[in-house]
This record gives sequence, C-alpha cells and structure tokens, in this order.
Amino acid sequence: MPMQVIAAALAEDAGNRGDITTLSTIPESTQATATFLAKADGVLAGLAVANMVCEMVDPSLNITWSLQDGDTVQRGVEFGVVSGSARSILVAERICLNFMQRMSGIATATAAMVAAAAGHKAKILDTRKTAPGLRLLDKWAVALGGGTPHRMGLYDMMMIKDNHIAAAGGISQAVAAAEAYIQQHGLADVQVEVETSSLEQVQQILDVLASGAAPHVTRVMLDNMTRIDASCPGGVDVSLLKQAVAQIAGKVQTEASGNVTLQSVAEIASSGVDFISVGALTHSVMALDISLNVVTR
Repeated sequence: MPMQVIAAALAEDAGNRGDITTLSTIPESTQATATFLAKADGVLAGLAVANMVCEMVDPSLNITWSLQDGDTVQRGVEFGVVSGSARSILVAERICLNFMQRMSGIATATAAMVAAAAGHKAKILDTRKTAPGLRLLDKWAVALGGGTPHRMGLYDMMMIKDNHIAAAGGISQAVAAAEAYIQQHGLADVQVEVETSSLEQVQQILDVLASGAAPHVTRVMLDNMTRIDASCPGGVDVSLLKQAVAQIAGKVQTEASGNVTLQSVAEIASSGVDFISVGALTHSVMALDISLNVVTR
C-alpha cells in the first residue's frame, strides 16, 4: 500500500509533462549530493518512505541515514544524504519531504503525549481521523512515536457508537445485532467496542456482559466523560470518568475519549483507563520542519 500512495503522489506532481523546470535547466548528466537537515527538534518518521520514493524515482539513487525512524533529532542535525542524478533528486525532493514532515510531525506529537501520560497504565491510541489515502502512513507514524494504533478501518474491529445505538434501538439491541452478524459471517476474531457517554449506559453494557450475550465485546469507550474545568488539575474534571472506571472494575477494557490535550492527558490517565484515544495526533498535525539541501557537482 505505501508504494501505491507514493506512486500516486509522484504522478500527481509530474502530471503529463514531468518536472519541466528541472528538465529545462539541469543537464541530464549532472550529478548531485543532497543533505536532509532537521530545522526543529522532534521524532523522525518517514525515512523508510523516503527510501521507497527514491527507489521509485530512480533506483540508482544512493541514500544513507545516520539516524533511523523513531529516533529523536535536534534542530540543526544533518541526518541523511542522497546522491546521484540531480534531476532525479529534484523530482524526489518534495515528495520525500512531504511524507517525512507529516509523519515526523505525527511521531513528535505522539511522543509528547506518551511522555505526558507516563507513570500510568494508559496507552495512547490514534483514531480513524487521518488524511484520506494516508491512513497507513499516519498510523505508522503514531507507532514510531510510541503510540498504539487503534483499528485500521471499518473492517477489522466493530465500534458501536451513539448513532449505531440510536438506530438499533439501544445498547443491548445493537450488541445483539453485532454478535449475530459475527456469528453469521464467521468473524470469530473480530472484537467489539461499545461507546458510552453516561454511567447509565455503562451499566447497560455491564448488564449485557453479565448475561453472557456479548462474548466479543472487549472494550467500552467512555466518551466525553472528561469535562473542561479550568479549576481542576490539567484543566479537566475527571470525576465522572473515574466513577465509570470504578463501575466497570476491570470487567472489560476502558478507553477515554474527548478533551485530550498535552495538558489534560496525565489527569485523564490517572483515572485508571486502559487507553486514551487522541484524534488530534493525525487530524491536527504540525509538520516537523525538514529541508533537503542540494549541491550539484
């Protein structure tokens, strides 16, 4: 799949004419060396993707790295060199940087969130709030930053959310329908997560679990049970969240969602939840500033 994304990015850039600026100004025989430079502190991600880009543009390009995906980097550090045809390097340049800057930004944000929640058992999850067509790369970057990828799509885990519950007529009905579908289609490996937004809904799913009617339900989402309150530690009131975790009492995994920031994540983690999902890791990413400085020879 990364190769398909890369091919699409290169095709989008080239159109039906190719790099007309480079073709017109750089002789075909010109060779060059280009250096990747970090212009901000962060966590690197996308180096493997840059390798794929260069391989697709021109297999004769030689690329070496002094750091690896997942390594921290400081501003001013040169961490990679690509050499070969100047034309090929200039064609690959922007696509390499686009992928690397976005992925490194995601990895950097994830690492910061993981560090802020350190000391608690909660794992930081991503979501499906990714750039269209880039989900695999976005989630790869989260993993490189120390996060834990959530479901990849709509096919590998069931997540029964408020709209499903409303359409099905309630939590018990939605879970029953999901379990029936799993049985009918031989999806024994599929896990089910159920979203709740109140203690009443938490009790409803606990009752379903106690009845034995939900063997595939492995996690309960505690959605927006973290309330914004500037007078509380981290700027959030997690009293309702703590009540929900206590009510569940380890019978099923718990996931907190909503109002998660660098300032609030430690307080949310202190509630005892197993997971904290953070859509902002991928939907509000700030790219890490990286440049590629080309010198012809």
